[in-house]
Amino acid sequence: MPIHASVLDLIGQTPIVKAQRLDTGVCELFLKLESANPGGSIKDRIGLSMIEAAEKRGDLKPGATLVEGTAGNTGLGLALVAQQKGYKLVLVVPDKMSREKIFNLKAMGAEVRLTRSDVAKGHPEYYQDLAKTIADQIPGAYFINQFGNPDNPAAHEFGTGPEILEQMGGELDAIVFGCGSSGTMTGLSRAFSTLSPKTELVLADPVGSILAEYINDGVLNDKSGSWLVEGIGEDFLPSISDFSRVKKAYAITDAESFHTARELLGKEGILGGSSTGTLLAAALKYCKEQTTPKRVLVLVCDTGNKYLSKMYNDYWMLDNGFLERPQHGDLRDLILRPYGQRDTVVIGPNDLLTTAYQRMKLYDVSQLPVVDGDTLVGIVDESDVLLHVYGDEARFRDTVSTAMVSKLDRLDVKSPIEALLPVFDRGQVAIIMDGDTFLGLITRIDLLNYLRRRVQ
Repeated sequence: MPIHASVLDLIGQTPIVKAQRLDTGVCELFLKLESANPGGSIKDRIGLSMIEAAEKRGDLKPGATLVEGTAGNTGLGLALVAQQKGYKLVLVVPDKMSREKIFNLKAMGAEVRLTRSDVAKGHPEYYQDLAKTIADQIPGAYFINQFGNPDNPAAHEFGTGPEILEQMGGELDAIVFGCGSSGTMTGLSRAFSTLSPKTELVLADPVGSILAEYINDGVLNDKSGSWLVEGIGEDFLPSISDFSRVKKAYAITDAESFHTARELLGKEGILGGSSTGTLLAAALKYCKEQTTPKRVLVLVCDTGNKYLSKMYNDYWMLDNGFLERPQHGDLRDLILRPYGQRDTVVIGPNDLLTTAYQRMKLYDVSQLPVVDGDTLVGIVDESDVLLHVYGDEARFRDTVSTAMVSKLDRLDVKSPIEALLPVFDRGQVAIIMDGDTFLGLITRIDLLNYLRRRVQ
């Protein structure tokens, strides 16, 4: 293996793996691991393409400021290239983006500005419109504009497409991809139109996006829904888009996307992101519809490392109604972390307060049940710890029993939901009991999540 001069040399030439344990019907399914790019996604390709093309045109001066709106991985690809080339980067991202992506962007030196994810194109706070406004306000800034930048699809027309065909020995019956900025779709479409016209182009689209209906029915809806999958799906047709060769599209729900991505990890050992789940779900549907064997390729768009706090987190999946627990018809249905399943984060009365503090921080909780054996003996929260140690930080070494509240208001599991409201009004969490058995805690957000799931 050669020694490379820059991490940018590692963009592209990503490996392909043949699926072995997924149910692909009569077809062979191949997974192209765009997650193996140094920035972890296919968007590294367009980040490099759009910046280097601007350099060749003379649009960028040393130390210039780049501005872009991104709902997915384009920001990470741009941040990687901008960092290596010495450009400043301002990114406008919708507030549904995973925390891992935001932490990653900031760690690479990008300035991140969050905006609303519940508004459509044309609204001043829509991420693309806001990015254009910010670019206009910064002297000499260069607006990347991935949705209207021809250097976006060029990365796939002259790079990804030929690369795939070479790796597949020219034998590819269908390829499944998603569409955000439409650069991947447009570029691959142009590449295959000349290099492999027989290859069928299949679009995977989140339910709520307008694109699947446009492909399948020729209807361009001016109203879109909402979806949690990141980086694909649209509420308008980007100006660089070319759908002329795409004849088939599948609309995939968030639930299908998340569960399929988890299945990919469980069966093939491949950690893919949320949009990978959408693409794979569509690819499996396509494969199962075929009556003759076909060679089908699907893109693993990005790595699932960026979604560990979301779709790979059972609690997040439960909060959002994507995992089901047995229903009991009582307050157990609202307990996110049942103690009986050892899901509740607890502390012992003889543990130190510094341990309680660290545990609260690690698990992002504000209170801990204090359990001695299997008996609930108290509860300690942030306020209890603060009041105990304020003025004498050495008291962090005191035991939890010195600061915990031991006089507890308990709720029987058969109590009506309305009984939770006075508890919350007192600023407490609800301690749910079945006789003398501690079942778990219910917080305000648990109740809100429960009520929200009832209207889904």
